[in-house]
Amino acid sequence: MKLFVGLGNPGPDYAGHRHNIGFMALERIAADHGFGPWRKAHHGVMAEGRLGGEKVALLKPETFMNLSGQAVHAAVAFYKLPLADVVVFHDELDLAAGKLRTKMGGGHAGHNGLRSIHAHLGEGYGRVRLGIGHPGHKDAVAGYVLHDFSKADRDWLDPLLDGISDGAVTLASGDAAGFLNLVALRVSPPRKTPRAAPETLAQVPIKPVQDPAPSPLTALQKLAQKFRA
Repeated sequence: MKLFVGLGNPGPDYAGHRHNIGFMALERIAADHGFGPWRKAHHGVMAEGRLGGEKVALLKPETFMNLSGQAVHAAVAFYKLPLADVVVFHDELDLAAGKLRTKMGGGHAGHNGLRSIHAHLGEGYGRVRLGIGHPGHKDAVAGYVLHDFSKADRDWLDPLLDGISDGAVTLASGDAAGFLNLVALRVSPPRKTPRAAPETLAQVPIKPVQDPAPSPLTALQKLAQKFRA
């Protein structure tokens, strides 16, 4: 069994915030893959279902971002999961908007949700880092992440969420590289080379046909013509 955790803040006032992209990712997976209804459990809301041959529980902590570790710890203890079977989806300021990276273990890089999970469980879990870009100055970060995505952001956000849903089965199977490839097909689809249109008769250049120039008569042929006359 796998546990997918999306980080964010609960309630309608936060639903569209950049900080809540982890919630958005899980909501798209649940909707597209026929997961059961969301129910309250383990200091959050959970939905269960299958991704390919793998049973998966989705968790959205309702403890607010800074206390996310309480919910994740409770769910991990309940399902008796090793940390290697936990994947956390979270916003990433250090990645350009629309970029995605996977990671197993490592530091929390100052992310308060990850910091809380580290404090409760350690660092040996997987992450899906969802790039939201950086406002350019550290003093602007709080206002930036706690603000709704703009209309222009939908141009990359929707394909990113679609790609996450496309690759969810592959991620649950443990194939991080395959997951990244499926996301990339949505975010940066290969360009189709336009095929040349077939030439119509009107487009085919027609070369004028010239009659062959008459060959000059030899003196003997001229003499023969006189005798025929």
